[in-house]
Amino acid sequence: MTNTTGAISMPQTDERGLTAREVVQREQNGQTNKVKTQSSRSIGQIVRANVFTLFNGIILAAMVMVLLTGSWRDSVFGFVIIINTGIGIVTELKAKRTLDKLSILVASNYVVRRDGEDVEVQHDQIVLDDLLWIRSGDQVPADARIVATWGLELDESMLTGESRTVRKKEGDQVYSGSTAVSGMALTRVEAVGEHSYAATLTAQAKVYKKTISDLTRGINTILKAMTFLVVPLCVLLIWSQIRAVGGWDHAIATGEWRAAVVSAVAGVVGMIPEGLVLLTSVNFALAAMRLARKNTLVQELESVETLARVDCLNLDKTGTITDGGIAFSRIVLLEEPVEQGGPGASAGNGGAGSARAAKQALYDLANEEQPNGTGQAVLAGLRDEGFSAGAVDARVPFSSARKWSAVVEHGSLWYMGAPEVLVSAFSGDWSGVLDQVNGYAADGNRVLLIAKADAGLAADPKDFAASPRIIHGARPVALVLCSERIRPDAEETLAWFREQGVRCRVISGDNPVTVGAIARKVRLTGDERPVAMDARDLPSDVNELARVLEGVDVLGRVLPDQKKAIVEALHTQGHVVAMTGDGVNDALALKEADLGIAMGNAASATKAVAQVVLVDSKFSHLPDVVARGRQVMANMERVASLFLVKTVYSALISLAVVLTGIPYPYLPRHITYIGALTIGMPAFILALAPNTRRYIPGFLRRVVHFALPGGVATAASVLMAAWFLPGVMGWNVDDSAADLADLRATCAIILFVMGVFVLGRVAQPLNGWRGILVAVFAAAGVIGMFIPFVRGFFALVVPQGRLIPATLIAMGGSVAVFFLCLWIVPMIWRIIARAIATR
Repeated sequence: MTNTTGAISMPQTDERGLTAREVVQREQNGQTNKVKTQSSRSIGQIVRANVFTLFNGIILAAMVMVLLTGSWRDSVFGFVIIINTGIGIVTELKAKRTLDKLSILVASNYVVRRDGEDVEVQHDQIVLDDLLWIRSGDQVPADARIVATWGLELDESMLTGESRTVRKKEGDQVYSGSTAVSGMALTRVEAVGEHSYAATLTAQAKVYKKTISDLTRGINTILKAMTFLVVPLCVLLIWSQIRAVGGWDHAIATGEWRAAVVSAVAGVVGMIPEGLVLLTSVNFALAAMRLARKNTLVQELESVETLARVDCLNLDKTGTITDGGIAFSRIVLLEEPVEQGGPGASAGNGGAGSARAAKQALYDLANEEQPNGTGQAVLAGLRDEGFSAGAVDARVPFSSARKWSAVVEHGSLWYMGAPEVLVSAFSGDWSGVLDQVNGYAADGNRVLLIAKADAGLAADPKDFAASPRIIHGARPVALVLCSERIRPDAEETLAWFREQGVRCRVISGDNPVTVGAIARKVRLTGDERPVAMDARDLPSDVNELARVLEGVDVLGRVLPDQKKAIVEALHTQGHVVAMTGDGVNDALALKEADLGIAMGNAASATKAVAQVVLVDSKFSHLPDVVARGRQVMANMERVASLFLVKTVYSALISLAVVLTGIPYPYLPRHITYIGALTIGMPAFILALAPNTRRYIPGFLRRVVHFALPGGVATAASVLMAAWFLPGVMGWNVDDSAADLADLRATCAIILFVMGVFVLGRVAQPLNGWRGILVAVFAAAGVIGMFIPFVRGFFALVVPQGRLIPATLIAMGGSVAVFFLCLWIVPMIWRIIARAIATR
């Protein structure tokens, strides 16, 4: 704490503030401005949540069982646990770091009055009931009430969304997180630390919320369904395989229990689409990397595909459609009404209403030492038209308290300021001018008035500058129209969303008339006029709110909790909602939405809770995000179908093995080899292929509908070979290890051929690179059988001798079964679906 008496010029006041003893008491009671920065989940919790999953448990248990048998080559499937768990932990740790850095308030030093003296303290040293000075440029560190004010104006846009500054008076509340743009005030702190408004928003924003995509939800449903089958089937498989080798006593005595366990694991591992879980994570990560090259940061990988499903997009006006800056539009000259007794000069008579004279005066009025945003926009616009600074005899700078500025030049006195303030001080009836002002304001313009008076009415210019006032005899000359700068890409991007069937709404804290006018300029609803509404008139009931929202395109005067309620209401109607924003007031709504999108210049709180951040704040990047989401969703649907075929045939084969008591027809290493060539590696390539197909709800239903025929056909082909080949070929698989090895080698070949057929069906159309893809992996599978190391490691056998006719017979039957199932299974599926639908 530093004494700043004399170093900082503060207004005189009788308030003495807290004593040193009172400060100590509040510090001991914990009534300080410290805010805990702990996020919702620790590193240990994140690691445990990703390591101890049902999927990992099943795969790990299966791997341990195989390792106990000593057949380590059959346990290579377990490495997927390490890769998949690592991706999950890294992703969530990144989210945790982002959340831990979340802070709405910028740490800096502040001036408080204690024991009658002004002292400088750090943000955390402010205590309850402190007398706090808020100066121009300060961010309000704690909730307080104004004791005395010297023209304080606050920018509360980060909290309320209202882009205009708010002038405060004695007794008004000021909230932490707002920023003082002009003036000064002495305030009494009423809420500190976690009880302040900014800290409350931060705490709500910091609650960890993991994005669950439709794709992930579908995969999780598949995993849960498999869970109910895996455990009992694993027990039954071990039991059936022990019986197949002669019972428990014989299996333990001879060591054949090891082969029984390996066989059981082959069925269990085949049912779990472990590669699908891994490929989903990898595909999300690669999509995020591609988007990063286009200045789009994806903070939660699963959110990549969410925009492919979005049908409602809520847009914040400031920072999304507009860039937050102000642009000079034009100057509108006014005609003096004859009944005013004026000369009746019009815009074109070259008198007081002369366009050039008015623009030169406007330039000089705006050309202050430190012009505000509007002044800077006016100067930039007029410079482009060739204007420069003129000779000014006297100047009255703009004041937020006065709401006007003035210059004296060339014997004339010019005013610029708020129309209602200036006109109310002029003599005569100028209601027509105010009507024009209201008309332009309704079109989304910020309107200033230029007025002129004879400098003789103001006496000496220096006297006027020392004692500024409005001359009653002044007359309005022109209106200055400024508007928020609309992003050049806004209209085109909104048109793209309209074509894609996405309903866009603008939700802002600004005046609904102004927001509605901007929405018209960017053609939010195309050729139709957008329907605007004041959020203060919205119903509180969520169902009634949802009904009202269906007919509204623009909402103004929206509070932060209303933005969140709007998202909740849209959810009740089954909509998938995306929300853009840049202010703290948007943080809770972004978190509630299915997909939160923050601009790069957004508040740290907003960026921390968003799933996607447009780093360069370009709204036009959103179609890129949508396209990438569609690619992920469409391609992963193909890939999921491919993996689920393995799940279906593994479950059917396992069930048949239990019921008929036959040895399991292939080894875990067989399914590892075949799965890698017909599912894993091809799936990775297919998942990254270009695809712009629009997402259609029903991911899981379509995947199952596709996988059933291929899975049933593959299971039937393998089982027919396992049941009938021993009889046809004279093999004794119960007593001869060589015959069992031949049968398993033949079944593995059948499995590979069927896998190639399924891959060809998934990769359609096969013209071009897709056909080459299928051919390459089919050839790789065959070539691998002739490589000694590969053949030995995966227990493959090249058909020769008696295996040649067995393989040909089995393959001929498999082809017939495959095409028969493609015709019969979908027909049965449709009959069942129709029967369920008519119930």
